Amino acid sequence: MAETMISEEAESKLVSDAVAALVRDHDPTTMSRQDFRGYQYDAGLAWVHFEKGFGGLGLRPQMQKLVETELREAGAKPADPATFFMYLAGPTIATHGNDEQKKRFLRPMFSGEERWCQLFSEPGAGSDFAGLGTKAERDGDEWIVNGQKVWNTMAHLADWGMLVTRSDPSTPKHKGMTYFALDMKSPGVEVRPLRQITGEAEFNEVYMTDTRVPDENRIGDTGDGWRVSLTTLMNERNAIGAGSGGPPKRGSGTIAAAVDIWSELPEDRKTAAHKDELMDMWVQAEVSRLTNIRAGENRKAGNPGPEMSIAKLVHAELNQEITNLCLNLLGADGMVNYDFTFRRPEELSVSGVENGIGHAFLRVRANSIEGGTSEIMRNIIGEQVLGLPGEPRVDKSVAWSDVPRN
Repeated sequence: MAETMISEEAESKLVSDAVAALVRDHDPTTMSRQDFRGYQYDAGLAWVHFEKGFGGLGLRPQMQKLVETELREAGAKPADPATFFMYLAGPTIATHGNDEQKKRFLRPMFSGEERWCQLFSEPGAGSDFAGLGTKAERDGDEWIVNGQKVWNTMAHLADWGMLVTRSDPSTPKHKGMTYFALDMKSPGVEVRPLRQITGEAEFNEVYMTDTRVPDENRIGDTGDGWRVSLTTLMNERNAIGAGSGGPPKRGSGTIAAAVDIWSELPEDRKTAAHKDELMDMWVQAEVSRLTNIRAGENRKAGNPGPEMSIAKLVHAELNQEITNLCLNLLGADGMVNYDFTFRRPEELSVSGVENGIGHAFLRVRANSIEGGTSEIMRNIIGEQVLGLPGEPRVDKSVAWSDVPRN
């Protein structure tokens, strides 16, 4: 946030002037996206609420919407979908990293020169993230890491990973965790594909065997990994629920595909029941979109709170309902052959419908799992939004090493 708060009108002018200077000196239509985004970072227009010198101008986070709008009008391309994880790693490093780490990671992350992935979930610690067991042991100025992570989206393309480890098993599970930036090309790091229902291997499992991580790549204090990871998780839910590139346009995304399918149906197949269902889902999609915008406008700082769990939950379940309706509308046409050939995608799906409704119908099954399951989202909403009592947690004050496991 700004050190000395100025009016919103003054901030808007400051942003517009900065954008005008940027596109005057660096024409986005004549240079590569990566080069232009590097200059955008240097101008403080990457994350405007970050500090000056680290991709920001110290302004309200709402000003980012103005930046993106004016840059699109000037012909600048949006971020490469494969760089999605900058929306998670960037705020985490800006919040918990030191100045050297900000200088090292933020610019190449934003420009797309270096891509990131997330190394959180484990086979024995998915929804119970704090129960993870990947071990990190201090050895001088390095840490030796051993363990396995799973469901790591686009890890096969990543240069760096957001890695959370168990550094002190003698303390309760939330206290003995440490967060690192992991060089994915380090010796001992192995990325294996996980083939999905779509035929793709967008997800991966990552093994670390005696992998050495310099202490200078530790993000936050030793043992403070839980607090650091919450910044990542809150921004992940915000990016999934609200859209990483800012609020979507009215009627866009998956609901647009449903409307298109309805419009092209022969009149004798347009039933009143399906029309009512389509209108209900359109209204839900619009309410979700407006709620996301309101939540973004009400944010007091750069990191979102638990209210984004609502957006993530609604996004996941509504996407599944809409694609179900799409196939019901298509009838037998929805059974057209789909290519299940094994493949390693080179970019991340954005709205879910770029590759056809058949692909979207299968892909959105993961929406209620990735970024936190819908069950966990309901727990967060109940406890942190509604103030309901939490479920009994018998292992909360027990050393992680003493908690029974299968």
